[in-house]
Amino acid sequence: MNRAIVLTFALAMSSLAPAQTFTNTLLPQPSHLTAETGSLSWNTSITVGVTHFHDQRLDDAITRTLERIEHKTGVPRQREIGNNSGATLVVDVDGAGEAIQSLDEDESYTLASTPTSVKIHAATVVGAMRGLTTLEQLIQTDGKGFFLPAVQIDDTPRFRWRGLMIDVGRHFEPVEVIKRNLDAMAEVKLNVFHWHLTEDQGFRIESKLYPKLAGSGSDGLYYTQEQAKEIVAYARARGIRVVPEFDMPGHTRSWLVGYPELSSDPGPYTLRREFGVEDVALDPTKESTYQFIDAFLGEMATIFPDPYLHLGGDETPGTQWKNNPRVVAFMKEHNFKDTEELQTYFSQRVLEIAKKHGKHMVGWDEILNPALPTDAVIHSWRGAKSLYDAAQRGYQGILSQPYYLDHMKTAEEYYLADPLPANNGLTSEQSQRVLGGEVCMWGEHVNELSIDSRIWPRTAAVAERLWSSANTRDVDDMYRRLGVESLRIEAVAGTAHLSREGAGLRELAGTEDIAALRTFASAIQPVTFGDRYKEQHTSYLTPLDQLVDAVRPDPPSRHQINVLVRELLKQPRANSEARTQLNNIFQSWTNAVPVVEAQMNRSPLLALARPRAEQLAKLAQAGQQTLGYLSGKKAPAGWKQSTLAEIEAARKPQELVRFVFLDSLEEMVKAVQ
Repeated sequence: MNRAIVLTFALAMSSLAPAQTFTNTLLPQPSHLTAETGSLSWNTSITVGVTHFHDQRLDDAITRTLERIEHKTGVPRQREIGNNSGATLVVDVDGAGEAIQSLDEDESYTLASTPTSVKIHAATVVGAMRGLTTLEQLIQTDGKGFFLPAVQIDDTPRFRWRGLMIDVGRHFEPVEVIKRNLDAMAEVKLNVFHWHLTEDQGFRIESKLYPKLAGSGSDGLYYTQEQAKEIVAYARARGIRVVPEFDMPGHTRSWLVGYPELSSDPGPYTLRREFGVEDVALDPTKESTYQFIDAFLGEMATIFPDPYLHLGGDETPGTQWKNNPRVVAFMKEHNFKDTEELQTYFSQRVLEIAKKHGKHMVGWDEILNPALPTDAVIHSWRGAKSLYDAAQRGYQGILSQPYYLDHMKTAEEYYLADPLPANNGLTSEQSQRVLGGEVCMWGEHVNELSIDSRIWPRTAAVAERLWSSANTRDVDDMYRRLGVESLRIEAVAGTAHLSREGAGLRELAGTEDIAALRTFASAIQPVTFGDRYKEQHTSYLTPLDQLVDAVRPDPPSRHQINVLVRELLKQPRANSEARTQLNNIFQSWTNAVPVVEAQMNRSPLLALARPRAEQLAKLAQAGQQTLGYLSGKKAPAGWKQSTLAEIEAARKPQELVRFVFLDSLEEMVKAVQ
């Protein structure tokens, strides 16, 4: 359902209270939703019953839901939960589902609410969790109390693999960061946490068989096995699978600090502080390499029970192999014409090891090679073409290429990127091999303070793309609901994606008085990963303490201005409401800049963005001039060309932040006659 559903419901006939209105803010949108007449008041008379099956996992999920609704409404929750089919809220579950949640776990549910009761039915506990999440999102207020609108929902996900990858190899993320992001994932029905645990900059998981992996390769920042098991259990309690990644044969410098014999070059090795592609790699010609991997993966299989195991396989240039005569001789002996074929040999060997330990191997799309068995899963990061090539050749696949969060794209761009767009060229059978997609949060430019704001709320837009029907594509409606969902995520999961901006701005300004600085921040967002890397020459040692680390990607002002400009240009002279709102925004920027510049005089870090403040003042003036010319005033000769040139100059990467409104402003200027 693409449009907001705004319907007035009648209350129960005995009630004399005014009518209540249901506004659909569900995200992701259900497969099928029918709004009906009436609503159920959420008050202390609500009772809860669990019929048929229940276990501790289900009981805990119900309790979490009731606690969250209590926090939202202030209505004390029902603490007596029993086998009561006549309760107000009935959760009816057929069975536990799979002991180890799999790709094929049934996540469907139905939810039926009436003015007197609500019932959630699901085949499995995971399906019930999805229904309970929808129940939380349905609770709303009429300003006097809280109610549950009467609806009929029949819901099932479009894709089976709906993931979020968090890279903790480049910058370590504490356990509490992982947990709050798992809670946020559950809030938008994502079901795979891809945990990127090893990188050139750090080996982040304890091995008791090979203690020097984390002991020497992590700067002391790693997860103990008990912590990893705790995360797996925490995720499972929320219907989320944990797929660990141990990247190999490249991106393995942290392995070699403690175990240099794994390489074709004896070393010694230190942790890599720079980012980018590294020449070193595991030696694919030694049997001892595979013996090491076999033992290590066997150990990890006792920690991570998921049937899937991600083994990387990306960005291995083979330089070290080419420079080793013994490796070159091995390649000739096996008739490998290049290092790509040598890596395929490595992938084949590792795939067999993974299967030995009961795992399906997942790898980045570099592993795609005709010699690779089709029971490997191809994870596409270089473009959808590799995903479709893999599907046509019999491989299952996952799409991530359009969902890289560090590219700082808008929620709109991520939302419209579909793993299976129309006219994708695949047959029905081949399409079934596209398992879904994963949002990727690479760790070069985030730490525990900024990571939430990079992930949320944009990831929620992708969550809808992967759960909801393909024709759920109304961008304006998505943004309307995303604003509500963003607040829910921070309240439910405890993420800091909204609050961190204020904390960061206060720290930079050295004052609580940041109203003007917030206005300035609303007009900018971080530059892309590539621009920051080039402009700042970042490494693992780069402090993440500048304005770019405080501001949010795709702030709400961008879409707000876009909508206002779109409406204004339909009737430039007649639409006084849009003109007034835009003028107020431009004037707020003009008013904010002198205050921000005064704060910059007292803050060296904030002062780095002074050129952007100066530009904002000029662009605000240009915006107000444009409004005047669109309302009938005549623009002077050369004004349009000079203003467009000013906008173009403002697009250039500068001081690690960029303006979010330039496309809309340019559209306005071009409309001036």
